[in-house]
Amino acid sequence: MLTADLYVIGIGPGNLESMSRKAYKILKKVDTIVGYTTYIECIEEIITAKQQVYVSGMRKEKERVKKAIEFARKGKKVALISSGDPGVYGMAGLALEMVEVQNSNLKIEVVPGITAANAAAAVLGAPLMHDYAVISLSDILTPWDLIVKRLKAAAEADLITVLYNPRSSRRKKQLRIAREIYLANKDKQTPVGIVRNIGRDGEEKIITNLEEMPLKKVDMLTTVIIGNSQTYTANGKLITPRGYDL
Repeated sequence: MLTADLYVIGIGPGNLESMSRKAYKILKKVDTIVGYTTYIECIEEIITAKQQVYVSGMRKEKERVKKAIEFARKGKKVALISSGDPGVYGMAGLALEMVEVQNSNLKIEVVPGITAANAAAAVLGAPLMHDYAVISLSDILTPWDLIVKRLKAAAEADLITVLYNPRSSRRKKQLRIAREIYLANKDKQTPVGIVRNIGRDGEEKIITNLEEMPLKKVDMLTTVIIGNSQTYTANGKLITPRGYDL
């Protein structure tokens, strides 16, 4: 039985095997599913003919949330989907903010999903075994000066760093600048893991280092993990020691 009016659901990296059982069950039961085109395509095999689907393109997040709320107010049980986890650069925050602004009494439930950081880490081995930071290089909603400040702080603190939205056809300098910041604070041989199309057809991984990081092979479908001073490579895997005495 569905107890919420609007579910903000994380579908994980994009394959049904990585989706939680709870997310799967809710998606099978709701009346309406709202999502970005690519994310709807990831779950289309479980969408039934009886369900209403609302799809929109890139940068239409506010539009999708408004539509999801509109459908829920009409009595529909609605799922608003995000890739990864909806609370990590996803739709959960925007949905909760918008419901508050509208002074709506809709009941919202956030359903977690496997993040790109964790999914990429699993492909690469175990690079996130110690303290880490997650930083998006997209400056659409965050000032670039603030992103640079955070990159410098993470690099100086020797935090393992996961880079989201690292490079696109219109944003090519950001990853280059991030690499320069880390080279100024870390050894040039610091391991770097790059994973593209995580959990989907055509998944690719590259294990390299800061000096040799292939910037041109990184795009918006890619997650980058920069290790800390203890991270190393063994048997084709990235490992960051937790500190156990072996």
